[in-house]
Amino acid sequence: MAEQKTQPKPVAIHILDKDYLIACPPEERDELLAAAKYLDRKMREIRDAGRVVGTDRIAVMAALNIAHELLTQPSGEHADPALGTRIKSLQERIEAALHKTRQLEL
Repeated sequence: MAEQKTQPKPVAIHILDKDYLIACPPEERDELLAAAKYLDRKMREIRDAGRVVGTDRIAVMAALNIAHELLTQPSGEHADPALGTRIKSLQERIEAALHKTRQLEL
């Protein structure tokens, strides 16, 4: 019998002084929280350096820096294909949360 994933549950994350609720399967909760903490740290580094203004621009710069880190790792070419899928899934969730937040701010 195929293993069933549990239903996604909302997980509260805090990135650059904003809170987001991200739907996430319970078994991926710890990874989501770790990713959010890492992203928050990267975005704060960029903001505190004072060279980039605006949350959207800071997020794009952080994403570019993180992508560069992943691509320049020695094992980057031979990384687990599932990792790319999981990263894309997390990116989509974050983008959806950011979109909802923008709608609420308008």
